[in-house]
Amino acid sequence: MATERKVLVVRGGWEGHEPVAASDLFIPFLEANNFRVQVEDSLEVYADGQFMDSLDLIVQCWTMGEILPEELAGLRAAIEAGTGFAGWHGGVVDSFRMSSDYLQLMGAQFAAHPNDFVRHSVQIVPQQADHEIVAGMPQSFSLTTEQYWMLTDPLNEVLATTTIPAGESTPWDRDVISPVVWTRRWGEGKIFVSTIGHGVSDFAITQVRQITERGLLWAARSTRA
Repeated sequence: MATERKVLVVRGGWEGHEPVAASDLFIPFLEANNFRVQVEDSLEVYADGQFMDSLDLIVQCWTMGEILPEELAGLRAAIEAGTGFAGWHGGVVDSFRMSSDYLQLMGAQFAAHPNDFVRHSVQIVPQQADHEIVAGMPQSFSLTTEQYWMLTDPLNEVLATTTIPAGESTPWDRDVISPVVWTRRWGEGKIFVSTIGHGVSDFAITQVRQITERGLLWAARSTRA
C-alpha cells in the first residue's frame, strides 16, 4: 500500500475566483490519490514551521490580499525543503501583489487580461509534448475565459502558451506570447502553475482538468529522507 501523503489546501482572498468551490473540485481527487487533506482559510498556517515541515504538497487558491513576513518565510522555507506548491489562475499568480519575495518564488506576475472573457487557444510547447503534465494531449485546445498576460522569468519551464494578438486599437504593436502552464524548481521543491481557472466552469474543459490534476501530482513531494 502506498504511503499516505499530506496536502494543505489554503484558500481565500477575492471571492470572484470562487476559491472554495474551485478547490473543492480537487479534494476528492487528492484523497483518491492517497493524500490526507487539510483545509485552511487563513495564511497563518504558513508561519507554523513544524506543521509546514510535515507537508508534501500545498495547494493555494488565494487571490490578492497581503501575506505577513513570517507567513511568507514559512512558505518559502517549506518549498525550499521539498514541499510541493501548486495552484491556478489568480490564486497563485495574482496573490500578494506587494510582496516581491513571493513574486520571485512564483517566477511570474499577472499583468492583465486585456480582452476579459475571450475565445482563445492554448498551445502545448512542442518540445514539452512528452512532459507528464501534458503528454498525450492535442497540440492545442480552445476555451472562453480570461486570457492572462503574464510577466515571467526564465527559470520557468513553460509547457503551454497562448498568443494575445495586437490590433489597430491595442497599444502593443505585435502579438504577445504568454505562458499558460509552467513548472519551476525552487530548492528541493517543485512548483506547478496554470493560469486557467477563473471559476469552476473552466475545469469542465477536459484538458484544463487533466492538466491541473497532473500538475498537483507532479508538484507533490515523492519521497522523504
